[in-house]
Amino acid sequence: MNTDAHTREPSALEDVKQESLFKDPEAPDTDVVVEAALSDEMIDDILTALDDGREEDVRLILADLNAADRGDLLSKIGGDDRAFLIDRFPHIFTADVFSWLAPELARQTIEGMTPARVASMLATLESDDAVALIEDLSPSFQKQILLKLSASDRAAVEEGLTYPEESAGRRMSRDFVAIPRFWTVGKTIDYMREAGGEELPDHFTVVFVIDPLYHVVGEIPLDRILRSKRSVKIEDLALTEIHPIPADTDQEEVARLFRREGLTSAPIVDANDRIIGVITVDDVVEVVAEEAQEDIMRLGGVDSSDLHRSILPTAASRFWWLGINLGTAFLASSVVGLFEATLQQIVALAVLMPIVAGMGGNAGTQTLTVAVRALAMKELSKTNMLRTIFKETAVGFLNGFAFALITGVAAAYWFDSQMLGVVIGLAMIVNLVAAGLFGILIPLLLERVKVDPALASAVFLTTVTDVVGFFTFLGLASWLML
Repeated sequence: MNTDAHTREPSALEDVKQESLFKDPEAPDTDVVVEAALSDEMIDDILTALDDGREEDVRLILADLNAADRGDLLSKIGGDDRAFLIDRFPHIFTADVFSWLAPELARQTIEGMTPARVASMLATLESDDAVALIEDLSPSFQKQILLKLSASDRAAVEEGLTYPEESAGRRMSRDFVAIPRFWTVGKTIDYMREAGGEELPDHFTVVFVIDPLYHVVGEIPLDRILRSKRSVKIEDLALTEIHPIPADTDQEEVARLFRREGLTSAPIVDANDRIIGVITVDDVVEVVAEEAQEDIMRLGGVDSSDLHRSILPTAASRFWWLGINLGTAFLASSVVGLFEATLQQIVALAVLMPIVAGMGGNAGTQTLTVAVRALAMKELSKTNMLRTIFKETAVGFLNGFAFALITGVAAAYWFDSQMLGVVIGLAMIVNLVAAGLFGILIPLLLERVKVDPALASAVFLTTVTDVVGFFTFLGLASWLML
């Protein structure tokens, strides 16, 4: 029998079903390593199975996805399908899945659930993750959720919400191990064994040493405890070089401290220097990723939530930025208008104008990117500010001189005018020097007046390079060629 006409490639769902049939039911879950494998084909198969009512097939494939892939799935499907999956498979779409969603999408999705469902998810999380999950929700919905929590969980979440956004207090976990300085290693080990999973954090690597007023006086890595004899006193074993962080410290400053000191965890203290929480390196990794994404989006005048916002709010959030750009474009055009008579007599100038302005804008963007990063990393200060300004200006001059030769020769040959080559060459030098100078000055000035350089620098720099480029090019042409 010819079987070729009847064979076909198995779908992603069928692959998962076959794997499930041959999986050892007695094998523990920890022995199964599932690769992240959410392909577009798999998403299509899930949606097709949903349309056909084959919920068991959907459950099989969802069960073999990790939390990140489940979050990716929710991000890529429509709102109705998303709501159905979350409602139908609550044991699969657990709290850790929503941490993988973009903040705006997470907010929209969670606000579609009942307060009781959200509260049950929060109860499974550490306090910092619970705060992160509901901090963007409306105050009224937050209140409904908090009323459904236990008294201890509610107190922890409410305390976290009292700290400023993007602060160490919002990021800290209240689950940590702190012991008195007069204990011994043996007593510490016995305490941790007796406390077990109910009182101890799920994961921790450091034990903090405190005095009677809950001030941190030292810390001990777990391996240091396990390698010591039971009779050794904790105060003799503790490392006294600690880095307590006030709860209201900005999360970017926390990330810089971790990077500079090579920390894996640090205690968070209140206004009286009493330990109230701990922040760990996994929290800092999230901070770094979020801050980098935020700065990149701000350089383009957009928000990280734009992908999942509805049309009208997205258009409104971008309107003011585009309006500022329109105003600066009119300013640059008015400079061109001053030389209308010159342009009418020398048409070649209109052809070459965009070259001068474009080169200045690109050169300025290079300097601007370096400056914004240096400010974010606290690498610019009074000590090296003048040196950096001089360097960027000098770089602008050298590149301006090199491209002046290239552009001047090309323009002179193109339009058979040596003077035109001289004019565009001089304008190129002036505009690239201005690009280097203002590419560093604008972020510094915005930082001084407490405006985010990543958000506002680009539009001002573009205006400067356009205005300087047009004015220099057309002004020199009027002076030297007419």
